[in-house]
Amino acid sequence: MRRTLTLDPQRTALVLVDLQEEQRDHPLYAVESFDAVLANARRLLQACRSKGMQIAHSAYRRDFNAVPRRPLEYVSAAGGPAFSDKTSPRTAICAEVAPMPSETVVWKNDASAFCEGDLEPALRRGGTGWIIVCGVWTEACIAATVRDAIAHGIRVLLVKDACGSGTKAMHQVAVINLANRLAGGAVADTEATLRLIGGAEAEVWAADRPVPILFDYDDAEKLYQSL
Repeated sequence: MRRTLTLDPQRTALVLVDLQEEQRDHPLYAVESFDAVLANARRLLQACRSKGMQIAHSAYRRDFNAVPRRPLEYVSAAGGPAFSDKTSPRTAICAEVAPMPSETVVWKNDASAFCEGDLEPALRRGGTGWIIVCGVWTEACIAATVRDAIAHGIRVLLVKDACGSGTKAMHQVAVINLANRLAGGAVADTEATLRLIGGAEAEVWAADRPVPILFDYDDAEKLYQSL
């Protein structure tokens, strides 16, 4: 359902997830339309900085020394992590959204930005009640981050066009699935989110019950656009 929302900038944080160089042009793990996702994330980041809002960056950097290889985890031919190896320069956060010294940075060994245990206390210290979430991949690290935020009692504003995945279909279906279970949160696009950051009200999509959207192959894109 559509409803009007306002956010208190002093109790809202921006969380950027896995906006790393390997997502830009990796032959196996590039994100479709990554430049557009990155550009929208950068606009959100600049707006939040201008308001003095809390900002956190999380990035996947797999380190078998910190967290040993899991029993069924994929590995490279050399026996190291199959992607986001800590030794690869491609795990660097993209320059367009590079963190400032005052901003929280979480290097993680699993999907969720909350998995290392550092993010939730940092948000609590800032009195955060809402987080604005953007980044990649929508069905993986974004989904895990959103679900963990809800489990911690933190409301999520999912910015659908500042997230992405390997294909448009993967991304759109993931957003719908998250919307179906986004308890206490909302879905918006970048333009609406910028209005909210600026202190104005904006129309967003919010579920009024669990799983309000039933979709099929032929109507998923239309339903995504309606969010």
